[in-house]
Amino acid sequence: MNQPRHCPAVLIAAPASGQGKTTVTAALARLHRNLGRKVRVFKCGPDFLDPMIHERASGAPVYQLDMWMVGEQESRRLLWEAAGEADLILIEGVMGLFDGTPSSADLARHFGVPVLGVIDGTAMAQTFGALALGLARYQPDLPFAGVLANRVGTLRHAQLLEGSLTEGLRWYGALSRETAIELPSRHLGLVQASELNDLDLRLDAAAQALGSSCEVALPPPVTFAAPPVTRTEPLLAGVRIAVARDEAFAFTYGASLDLLRAMGAELSFFSPIHDRQLPDADSLYLPGGYPELHHQALSQNTAMLEAIRAHHAAGKPLLAECGGMLYLLDSLTDVDGLRAGLVGLLQGAAVMQKKLAALALQSVELPEGVLRGHTYHHSLTSTDWVPIARGVSPNGGRGAEAVYRQGRLTASYVHFYFPSNPRAVAALFAPERVAPHATPQHESTVGAGLPAIGS
Repeated sequence: MNQPRHCPAVLIAAPASGQGKTTVTAALARLHRNLGRKVRVFKCGPDFLDPMIHERASGAPVYQLDMWMVGEQESRRLLWEAAGEADLILIEGVMGLFDGTPSSADLARHFGVPVLGVIDGTAMAQTFGALALGLARYQPDLPFAGVLANRVGTLRHAQLLEGSLTEGLRWYGALSRETAIELPSRHLGLVQASELNDLDLRLDAAAQALGSSCEVALPPPVTFAAPPVTRTEPLLAGVRIAVARDEAFAFTYGASLDLLRAMGAELSFFSPIHDRQLPDADSLYLPGGYPELHHQALSQNTAMLEAIRAHHAAGKPLLAECGGMLYLLDSLTDVDGLRAGLVGLLQGAAVMQKKLAALALQSVELPEGVLRGHTYHHSLTSTDWVPIARGVSPNGGRGAEAVYRQGRLTASYVHFYFPSNPRAVAALFAPERVAPHATPQHESTVGAGLPAIGS
């Protein structure tokens, strides 16, 4: 029987979104990594962009934790495994500390991980202490490590903020508002790590600034209980899956790809922008990303468009999520009105919007079984195809996303979290259909907060 493991850990949270949690988490990861420590970072809730930054900062894979989409048991396993190899575990929260059901605070309390509160100190002095005290005492049973100030001005400003703390709250330091430290964003969230040529310079600068503002010490160790022992069935043994991965398609969960490999699949990555043919594969996975930023280049790669059409014509499995679904449409038009013709397997068109079109966790009952995931996009799609299923949000959030199917092609705005139902995922990708299981893997029925980022 597996034994509990112990590892220093904190959950980085804030009073609201936009306070700089990702920058602070990445700075902490790089700071401790530069000191020779092995750091493992997790992200609360659905998110593709923040984990890219954290992987660069920590040098280790980043996974999601979530009491609904990932599930309590899987979240416990991920933390327990990380505790066996890491010197420090960092968990970036989602939205405000107490926002959503379950919230970041709920996850911290459930696993006994103390909260490190991040507060934007812009245009603030002693009120910083009041906000810090509120975060720490609002829920008396919430483990609380201390606070860190973000976007401070001068050294004197940081000293005022630190001096405002009461009741023994620990000061974890401060980050300045220098643009060399802040991470740039666009409509779906942070710019992808691969697009930031100076990312390592920014991370090292943030780490150095943070290290010079406080005593660098590990938080107290947290005990992580051992998860039940589980076994993954080799349902995809020998199945070759081609996975799109480039500037336009990069929104994949590490845990989902791990599951495909654990079930025996062989993954080959390719670029719909740069490659002219598909890898030799039985199945095709087109995840989400930013096709709207590269739709002209995608349209001009006619050899790849034809290769994907031929894959479908051969009756081979194809799963397309969000940006991957947009790629399969007849056309995609960006916010400036520039239209590009695309694969044309899914009859219809999409138009990018300047405002958010949908944001919600989703549970979808497919013929293969129930899969959980989320939706977050700025496009509107029109098609005459009739959906085979629609998503349901566990908390009444916006979005009841359609799932379309023709032959072995399945497409939807939903980003599926594959470990939520491995057998259903195997059935989607297997050249010969896998019999669906009677129930999804998750048993939790608790509601959930809105997801963070990714489309």
